[in-house]
Amino acid sequence: MAAGAAAAVALTGCGNASGGGGGEGGAEVTVVTGVYPLQWLAEQVGGDRVAVSNLTEPGTEPHDLELTGRQTGEVADADVVFYVNGLQPAVDDAVAEVAAEGTALDVADLVELRPNDPGEDGHDEGGHDEEAHGDEGHAEEGHGDEHAEEEGEHSEGDGHEHGELDPHMWLDTGRMAETADGLADRLAEADPDGADAYRANAEKIRGELEEIGGEYDDGLAECDSRELVVNHSAFGYLADAHDLEQIGISGLDPETEPSPARIAEVADLVKEHDVTTVFTETLVSPAVAETIADEAGAQTAVLDPIEGITDDSPGDDYPSVMRANLETLREGLGCS
Repeated sequence: MAAGAAAAVALTGCGNASGGGGGEGGAEVTVVTGVYPLQWLAEQVGGDRVAVSNLTEPGTEPHDLELTGRQTGEVADADVVFYVNGLQPAVDDAVAEVAAEGTALDVADLVELRPNDPGEDGHDEGGHDEEAHGDEGHAEEGHGDEHAEEEGEHSEGDGHEHGELDPHMWLDTGRMAETADGLADRLAEADPDGADAYRANAEKIRGELEEIGGEYDDGLAECDSRELVVNHSAFGYLADAHDLEQIGISGLDPETEPSPARIAEVADLVKEHDVTTVFTETLVSPAVAETIADEAGAQTAVLDPIEGITDDSPGDDYPSVMRANLETLREGLGCS
């Protein structure tokens, strides 16, 4: 155990490994989440039986999160630590070092995560393989047997890089619904008296998520362009689910600077495919995307990866931002 983590445990007491009864303000279960969409999901599934705290403060880029001693202590004391391994190295480290046995709930244990396709990644300077991103390519990326081969790599990962799997699963409403079901089961284990409530809440959330997914299917069915040019490759799940082609300027880590070759490559793709909109995002500088748009004669629009809710977000919660993103996509892709 690292010295900082050990000190946090000493200050906050031992982790609660026994489950139920550990909540605050009358709640039965304490849940600590790594990133906002998981916070939203835990609040919806848990209802008033669960006290949820999120480690990423609003306005903080989740990939760059550094935990305070107090936050490390929250991880140690939580009944459930709900996170995506590989998204936030600081959270991965805290889970490994201080989380009580049996409290960690990795989203990758609940749903299949898509492979990180190097053709979508800003680290790839070997050219953009258009055939690999056609309809057949999307089917293979999102649902192929390749995942089974990579599960071992995920389980053995060091937690310091995104590696072979893309953690941004919350932009696929289908995976979010599956995750809600898995979370309800875990909460029921921690608080058996609330099992029926958790599963009923998950079923309700599934209905709302399926409704949003249907709106995306309808809204993106007929578009002038299906090339989704984005600031960083956080939108692969959305692209796979709705027959779009993600072209990321940067890779899965938005802080990685794309090479001049990658910038030129994306600019050429924008011109070649008559892309009219390059999508920037909240919490990340739009400078490179704006440069590409200017060079290619395109415009820019803000597409929110929903990594956090701030005053600049186009909505005040996960469903409203998803619906705002749909309208942004429809305008930017020329959908009828």
